[in-house]
Parts: sequence; C-alpha cells; structure tokens
Amino acid sequence: MTITRFLLPEDIVADLMSRKKEEVLAELAARIELRQPEIGRAELLKILLERERLGSTGIGDGVAIPHGKVKNAKELMLVFGRSLAGVDFNSLDGRPAQLFFLLVAPDQAVGEHLKMLARISRILKDSTTRKRLLDAPDAATVYNVIKEQDSSY
Repeated sequence: MTITRFLLPEDIVADLMSRKKEEVLAELAARIELRQPEIGRAELLKILLERERLGSTGIGDGVAIPHGKVKNAKELMLVFGRSLAGVDFNSLDGRPAQLFFLLVAPDQAVGEHLKMLARISRILKDSTTRKRLLDAPDAATVYNVIKEQDSSY
C-alpha cells in the first residue's frame, strides 16, 4: 500500500490559505469533495472536528495527520497541504503544524486506515524529508518528494 496510490498530484495544496485549524480542515476537505462529491465538505468537516475533539492529530515536528472514516467513501483518499506560516493545531509538542496529510477512509477500512497512518508517520518522521517538503518550490515538487520517499519504504 503506497501513499501515491491514494494521493493524486492535483491534491497537493502547496500554499494553504487558511490560518486556523478549522479553516485548514475545511480547505483540505474541499479537495476530497471535488474527488467524491457525495462526501460533502460540511459532513466531512464535522467528522474531522469530532476526531480532533478526541485528541489532536497534530503529531509534532510541524506535522498533522487529520483523519476520519466516512460511510460513503469508496476508497482511501489523501490530500496534502502545506502552510509555511504554520497553524496552531494543538500539536503534542506545542509547535505549529506546517505539513498536513488528510486521510479519509471508508467505515469498513480499519486495517488499511491504520496502515496508511503508520506509513505517513514513518515518512514524515525523517527531518530531511520534512525540510524538503517545506523547501519545495511548487506542488509538483512536493508530490515528487512524497513519491520518492514513498517508494523507499
């Protein structure tokens, strides 16, 4: 299972416009809605905010992996977003998040969901990878960095 199987090049948001947690989630959710319109942005945002209330998906080191299960999702879907300014995401280390992977999974995809979370976490643990993602000049370069790292695991 690879990240790039579920992350499309057009779902890289290299410069998030949002500056607040809920706005970032809404901006990323809008991309999911474009891919699968029957997953409405408002419904997805509600699911993501409920998940955030259980505990922040800001895992530290400038990384957040918001995720949720949606009953009418056809398959796993990923969207990547980057905020060079950083967003307060109530991260475990207290630092702003700059790199965001939104993962949406079908209700029944428990194993796949967990495997994808682990894969994303493993790739983003590497400080060199995080720096390359932050330094990438555009969305295409961001995608290529993710693809390169994804194939090395």
